[in-house]
Amino acid sequence: MGEARTGAAPVSEREAEVLGLLRARLSNAAIAGRLHISVRTVESHVSSLLRKYGVPDRAALAALAGAPDGATGSGPDGATAGSSPAQIVGLPVPRTPFIGRVPERDAILSALRTERLVTLLGPGGVGKTRLAASAAWVAGPAFPSGGAFVDLVPVGAEFVVQAVAAALGVTESGRQTLMEGIVRRLGVGRSLLVLDNCEHLVEAVAAFADRMLSGCPELTVLTTSRERLAVPGERVLPVAPLPLGSDAEELFRVRAAAVDPDVVLDPPVVGEVCRRLDGMPLAIELAAARVPALGGEGLRAGLDDALRLVSGGRGAHVRHRSLRDVISWSYGLLDADERGLFRRLAVFAGSFDLAAASAMVHGGDASAAADLLGRLVEKSMVVRQRGARCSWRLLETVRAFAADELRASAELTEVRGRHLEWATGVTAELDRRRIAGEPWQDDFDVVADDLRAAVSHAWANRSSLPVTLTGRAHGLARSLAALSYARRFVSEATLHFRQAADLAPAPGDAARDLRGAAETTLAGLNPGTEAFDLLVAGAQRAGEAGEADVRARLLARAVEAACRFTADPTAVPRERLTRLLADARACADPGNPVTAAALAAAAAWAGGYTWRAPDPETARQAVTAARAADDPVLVSACLDAVSAAAIRAGRLREAHHVSGERLPLVDEMARDDPAAGAEIADALHMAVTYAVAAGDLPAARPAAVRLHADELVGNHPYASAGKLITVLALCGAFGEALDHADEMWDGWLRAGRPVSTALAPAVLSVALVHGLRGDQERFADWRARAQRVSGVGGAGGATDPAGPATMDDAPGVASFAAFVDARIAVHTGRLDDAAEVVRRAFGAYPLSRHEAYAHAAGAELAVVADLPDAAGRLAEAATWVEQNAWAAACLARARGRASGDPALLAESAAGWERIGAAYELRYTRDLIGAPGAPGASDLPTASTR
Repeated sequence: MGEARTGAAPVSEREAEVLGLLRARLSNAAIAGRLHISVRTVESHVSSLLRKYGVPDRAALAALAGAPDGATGSGPDGATAGSSPAQIVGLPVPRTPFIGRVPERDAILSALRTERLVTLLGPGGVGKTRLAASAAWVAGPAFPSGGAFVDLVPVGAEFVVQAVAAALGVTESGRQTLMEGIVRRLGVGRSLLVLDNCEHLVEAVAAFADRMLSGCPELTVLTTSRERLAVPGERVLPVAPLPLGSDAEELFRVRAAAVDPDVVLDPPVVGEVCRRLDGMPLAIELAAARVPALGGEGLRAGLDDALRLVSGGRGAHVRHRSLRDVISWSYGLLDADERGLFRRLAVFAGSFDLAAASAMVHGGDASAAADLLGRLVEKSMVVRQRGARCSWRLLETVRAFAADELRASAELTEVRGRHLEWATGVTAELDRRRIAGEPWQDDFDVVADDLRAAVSHAWANRSSLPVTLTGRAHGLARSLAALSYARRFVSEATLHFRQAADLAPAPGDAARDLRGAAETTLAGLNPGTEAFDLLVAGAQRAGEAGEADVRARLLARAVEAACRFTADPTAVPRERLTRLLADARACADPGNPVTAAALAAAAAWAGGYTWRAPDPETARQAVTAARAADDPVLVSACLDAVSAAAIRAGRLREAHHVSGERLPLVDEMARDDPAAGAEIADALHMAVTYAVAAGDLPAARPAAVRLHADELVGNHPYASAGKLITVLALCGAFGEALDHADEMWDGWLRAGRPVSTALAPAVLSVALVHGLRGDQERFADWRARAQRVSGVGGAGGATDPAGPATMDDAPGVASFAAFVDARIAVHTGRLDDAAEVVRRAFGAYPLSRHEAYAHAAGAELAVVADLPDAAGRLAEAATWVEQNAWAAACLARARGRASGDPALLAESAAGWERIGAAYELRYTRDLIGAPGAPGASDLPTASTR
């Protein structure tokens, strides 16, 4: 009748590493040491792998890892062991032989070779899913980058992206949306995405497929639907019923023999039954399941009665009516208990286990539920799924019939209540396991669609829900929000927190839910005012509840968020922020240290006279208050205010030192707490940014590596790689920098080419590497790419089509571009436009974190080009010597070249060695060893330094 859809659950990159080390028979402790993770984490990964592969022990996992691509034997329908179908996660595992359909499958395989979007079109029950799965197994080797098979039956229109992300093991981070993560996963190499049962989500799937095909040039999408997607380039292949006189009868005989091996069937009776059923595979399987009870003649007679209303024509509409009548006939043959459980099971959006089915039986009797399920499986009304997890499901067409019966019954409200109660219990258990550090994500993915459906139904009907169910629905929505965030479905978590606020039984509960929605918004680094508005709304609800201190904290957080996280300095008028802060102070409990710290943080960020310019003294006082509250998130926020004030004043070393204090606090923050999400992301990014600003490469490099590897923020399509590239280029690790360059650039392209002045220095760093290596063609290419990233003239596809006229007009980019141009001019000796480059290097760059680099490189260029203002430039740049270690070493070299003083060149070489700038050290030593230059013997040795 169908097949189980479990297959091999998606394996994360870390689990794949653990699996590979199991093959080498390493212990958990040895694996932990090799991967630099805890033994407990290894144990968690091993437990997860055992569940995903359905094997009993580590030895079986090791044997599995030893097979090519994890294959353990021949795949179904012609796929062979070790071929890449093992990488197409979620492929249904067939329970029965594949019969017929060879020409149709060949047509699909041919289309997959030439087309990028192929849709199998046909009515329910015609066999589209089985045909798509069979084609995917056979086509697998043509898609070496793998892919996924995603069943969309249980999925709501707003959760298509989550369904695909869960199948691929993709998560959302502070700077990567789920869509960006999916594009990143499927955007490299040939991959196949199968979207099954799209008919109830046509618009959502069409938009998703269009976005994927645009962002993933080598991706092929195969869909099954009753309606075409109408996406440009779609190739539609109609799926017809099985041909009579051959495949239809063979399917009937095979399925009948599966339930009664001794059955003897009269060929004319079989032919007549298949003809009456129009060759529809699902109808044939339902009928074949009744052979043991009715025999061939009894089956034919029963079908004659069931189908008596179907007359005239043999079109798809009549075929679908005949299928529905066969389901109705099969339903009518069930006893009362079987019918009751069957229609109640329609409340589940996806698969269900015995505990879920038991919740639909009066009294929650598990033994009764197991008995009824067994009988329904025998009659092909329910499908038992294969895999490590014992579960069942209703095929989509059968479920639609059961749902109609449930709606027509008098028990719909009761069943909805039972489903809500079951969902509440499931989320409570998952939340318990999450908090305890036990594995929970895989089980969450299995039931997520049902949990979402339960919350959505309760939210849509909240005005008519009984009080008891409203409270239950509120707890479910809040728990689902927490689980979604922990699963890194950040945007979804915001939705569920909002739903929880609407379902809240009291205004105080709503205030906390709105705070949760605001924090998940900030964790997604939404640069707008959404978080601010949510926090203000939450403060209002707290006021209604009489919780004045909570109201004060929410207003304080709103002020901080507006001053710190919004992209537009005019988004919230300063007068309003002043009023809100005064209001917060007026209602705060002066004896609560957490409230005092929150107010201090808000006062620090709002205390300056310019956007994102905290008042230094107020910021330092805020740090003291936050430390008294012993809240690492608040302490980090206040330290960030101190750093921001220092960088504004040009105190780069202070900003760097203070940002370094935030890193240990990150380890104290709960990663599943949305309130910590934005803080973790900001602390990791700013640790790299300020270390680079101060020229402290020994601190910048490990911070950049940590950022790039962090599970919360490191999977951004280009930002974290960009930070690492800049540091590696400055360190002289040119090969490593270029190793990440294509990853960064491809990620930016797949993300839709957004204007990003934060990324431009990384792109310019790649240009710098090529220029210092003597590859002028690639230098010019990557410098032009930096213009595109900066949106120069709208070249990057910016939202502002005009964009800055040149990189000199792009804030945060111009100084670094001038630094790169000056450094390349010095290196190559091409000095024709040296005066202009020096002028740009000493331009006015407010808020620039790279001004020290530009001034130092510009001063050295002025010396090398023998410009008349070289001495003045050296004096002007000297102001950075105490603030930036890179600039200090560069200026020592420039002064040494100007004066011929070997001690200055030796000082420069020692400076480069201290900060780990390998290329600059070699370059300086080459200068010392050049004819007419101070000798290498003048360099200090390791023993004399």
